[in-house]
Amino acid sequence: MISSQRETDRTPRRELLIARPRGFCAGVERAIGVVDHLLEAHGTPLYVRKEIVHNQAVVDGFRKRGVNFIEELDEAPDGALVVFSAHGVSPSVRAEAEARGLRVVDATCPLVTRVHRSVVKHAEAGRPIVLIGHAGHDEVAGTMGEAPDQTYLVETVEDVAELPLSEDTDLAYVTQTTLGVDETAAIIEALAARYPNLRRPGKDDICYATTNRQTAVKALVEEGATHVLVVGSRNSSNSVRLCEVARDRGADATLVDGPDEVDIDAFADHDVIGLTAGASAPEDLVEAVTARLEAAGWRPRETDGVEENVKFKMPRELTAFE
Repeated sequence: MISSQRETDRTPRRELLIARPRGFCAGVERAIGVVDHLLEAHGTPLYVRKEIVHNQAVVDGFRKRGVNFIEELDEAPDGALVVFSAHGVSPSVRAEAEARGLRVVDATCPLVTRVHRSVVKHAEAGRPIVLIGHAGHDEVAGTMGEAPDQTYLVETVEDVAELPLSEDTDLAYVTQTTLGVDETAAIIEALAARYPNLRRPGKDDICYATTNRQTAVKALVEEGATHVLVVGSRNSSNSVRLCEVARDRGADATLVDGPDEVDIDAFADHDVIGLTAGASAPEDLVEAVTARLEAAGWRPRETDGVEENVKFKMPRELTAFE
């Protein structure tokens, strides 16, 4: 935990508000733990399909330890040990792995798996499914693959009007787990207005960590932050959403992978800066960014926020490598 530096004089000093909660969620911790365990118990060669989580520092760290990150399974030899990333995969990928005799450890976040199960349930009932999400995201590709002929991707409120489904259709919606809460609520409202028979998930699909981190960013702006720094990689959906949340509330926002990307001069006119991290960003990067800003004159203070105690069990397949 980052503690505040005690004032040594009465000279006004700039303030750095550090969001709580921030950084790793339970699904990311689980996925990283899977790869760590396999490196210790099995060693290399070890293959991971796609990035295990969307963070460049995490991926680079594993590469240095010998992990091979591949885009598709045909890049791994028959019989190889392959980890599926936290974002999930489609049934066709699982079938290919089985046909190739690959040994698979599935690190899919359990909250993503829950969305997959919802899609399968609705598809088996014969109803169309609307997936609210971002085209091209690994999680969306995996979810769409559960029922590609029955699933319609919606990215914006405007897309709702373009759905080729009559208004009396019995349909359901699911969402990508890392979306902007406010933006998604507007899309759901548009769906409900057009489709009175719309079926909602039993629980919100947007994960607890995404919601909590967006709430924490709103609090940063409410406490006076006029520029919010988000530690996270550019392909991290939840990190990008944190920047959007800050901007929607009138603050500037910058996404950085680490301290080397922090442009101190850009904050010259900002007495109060906010700092947070996406759900796949390590805490040591937050600490490094904090140190850089503190050296430039901003006093760090961690804000109040939700205490997260969520833990996920490791995949059963890991028992074979103990």
